[in-house]
Amino acid sequence: MTETRPASQNYHTAVVGGGPAGLAAAIALAQAGVDTALIARRSPYADNRTTALLGGSVDFLQSLDVWRRCCDDAAALRTMRLVDDTRRLIRSPEVKFSSDEIGMEAFGYNIENRLLMVAMEARAAELPNLVRIDDEAETIATGESSIAITTKQGQTLTAALVAGADGRHSLCREAAGIGVKRRDLGQSALTLNVTHTRPHGNCSTEFHTESGPCVFVPLPGERSSIVWVLKPDEAERLKSLDDQALAIAAEKQSHSILGKLTVAPGRHVFPLAIENPDHLAAKRIALVGEAAHVLPPIGAQGLNMGLRDAADLAEIARDALLTGTDPGDDAVLQRYARARRADVFSRTFAVDMANRTLLSDFLPAQSLRAAGMHMLNSVGPLRRLAMREGLSPSWRGR
Repeated sequence: MTETRPASQNYHTAVVGGGPAGLAAAIALAQAGVDTALIARRSPYADNRTTALLGGSVDFLQSLDVWRRCCDDAAALRTMRLVDDTRRLIRSPEVKFSSDEIGMEAFGYNIENRLLMVAMEARAAELPNLVRIDDEAETIATGESSIAITTKQGQTLTAALVAGADGRHSLCREAAGIGVKRRDLGQSALTLNVTHTRPHGNCSTEFHTESGPCVFVPLPGERSSIVWVLKPDEAERLKSLDDQALAIAAEKQSHSILGKLTVAPGRHVFPLAIENPDHLAAKRIALVGEAAHVLPPIGAQGLNMGLRDAADLAEIARDALLTGTDPGDDAVLQRYARARRADVFSRTFAVDMANRTLLSDFLPAQSLRAAGMHMLNSVGPLRRLAMREGLSPSWRGR
């Protein structure tokens, strides 16, 4: 990756945004032979959040030559436990998924985002046709034949296609005139990491409570990450506790399955919402990552979907260039939108329904949830289908 080109330059594609989804898109595009500019500040990843990278995402990162650089920092997820921890009249049975049931060593791997980013940055730096512009986009002007981007430091460039990976307040989405539907969920996620005295056994355990799920996800060694979905006031209250008090609260929520907990530095609270743009692409701009979909952290779908965005966009842009087609042509954009629409819609719907039925005090909804969990627990073919589809949709197409 180089920054030696002139201040004004033309590219096949430009990626705006340097989070995990944006970096993956830039690497995938450049590796596919697409002349690419990445417009993103170089800055350390700000927090200790983790991501459970599911099977298809690990394969994609391997294809980008990223995974070998960070795999030793990740913990395998071999078992997933779902536990109904509500005090309701109708409760769901415990469900346990094991990766060996579907012939896999692991469902995926949990890794700290900052370590994944280090590996991605290292790979990006090796690619000769990926130019890094260490700045932020100030203006994005769409045109008939290209898009003009001006950075905050005054650098200008044009691209035939722009990947908008600039998050939920996306300048790219605004430039494309794409509206977004947003629904606040009235929940917040408290995230923290802990060490513990009992081994996790590479088992991720998700406790379902009346306010949302609380999941304990393995990290290397005797460490785990916690994503705890709560009512906003309760999330802020727990965040404000001292380390010992928070450790006691988390141990109580975990029913001490991991023994005594010690809270690691760094804790964060994030308000939860579902956001769906009206379109996934328009006016030479294709949306990637949280610019394209925001959903609560249930089932580890968020970044995994963003990586599928990146993979599909790179493949579609490469195919367009190989056939002599303008990569920003509307037909190319619509091919990307079609490739992603069903995946984004189905995952958002599934996560939303899982969350709604968990929160609902409506007895028929609780009964439906319990019946569904019972079927997953007792019907082997259905359980195995759910496991495979949870990792990566088998029906992805163009």
